[in-house]
Amino acid sequence: MSMAAPIDLRLRRIRLEAEGIASYEFVSASGDALPAFSAGAHIDLHLPQGMVRSYSLVNAPSDAGRYVVAVQHDADGQGGSAWMHSAPRVGDRLRATPPSNDFALAEDAAHSVFIAGGIGITPVLSMLRRLRELGRPWRLHYAGRSPRETAYVDTLRALAGDGRELDLCFGSSRAERLDIAAIVRDAPSDTHLYCCGPARMIDAFVAACATRAAHTVHVERFAATSEAATDGGYEVVLERSGQRFMVAPGKTLLDTLLDHAVDVPYACSAGVCGTCRTPVLAGEPDHRDDFLSAQEKEANDSIMVCCSGARSKTLVLDL
Repeated sequence: MSMAAPIDLRLRRIRLEAEGIASYEFVSASGDALPAFSAGAHIDLHLPQGMVRSYSLVNAPSDAGRYVVAVQHDADGQGGSAWMHSAPRVGDRLRATPPSNDFALAEDAAHSVFIAGGIGITPVLSMLRRLRELGRPWRLHYAGRSPRETAYVDTLRALAGDGRELDLCFGSSRAERLDIAAIVRDAPSDTHLYCCGPARMIDAFVAACATRAAHTVHVERFAATSEAATDGGYEVVLERSGQRFMVAPGKTLLDTLLDHAVDVPYACSAGVCGTCRTPVLAGEPDHRDDFLSAQEKEANDSIMVCCSGARSKTLVLDL
């Protein structure tokens, strides 16, 4: 999470984008200029009952003066999407942290190929808009359940053309899935590849890209691939405050910190957004996140406290 002061937003518009998906347009509540953002960025909305949720910005970075996010109603979620689909009204004020970006666009790439599934189109749409402004080509492979459940189809069709290609795949009309391995295999070696969507899609994408240059492969996950560490039985030590707590079985590290009123930023609670990244000074983390790279996990100098735990008896954090 950005440590910059939260900003006050006013909800200016709610729009139904597809069945179960609504977009929300926010402007500055004070009339001041909103912080700039780059394609692929997200904001963290502060919702009631202490909920903080990360949502990708779908508008172009040049579209100054507003933030637009889209939210899919998740009946199995933890309450954020349910609240967004039932409670907000035009004119309401919400707080948010300024935009940050863990899924940045390589604007100078000669070729850009995107694979998106469902609500995974949200960060990709901002990228496509930016590349169109730059006059650069792209190709999007976009999978959805059916036309009525797939957001921004008309917008994407309008963006396509002049070297920008759109491939739509609806489960309701095609038995086969996107051939992700073939898409990756057919892309020139200097292509930058992006994927955002369901876990199965991303897993297939990561496997297909195993031999490609790491800097050309970009992934954004909305859900974790591993269960949170709740075995407990270790002590967490906060170096700066001197506090020490036992993490009990059935509790996550984040649960324990919040139970003791430790002010630690968090958003997704699934280890995918990077908001709760905390430096580790001693001990061995039990990494359960999908944010840190393999090299970063091997270094053991940071941890996502929302989902990860400890393999050692003591874990010392820079808090």
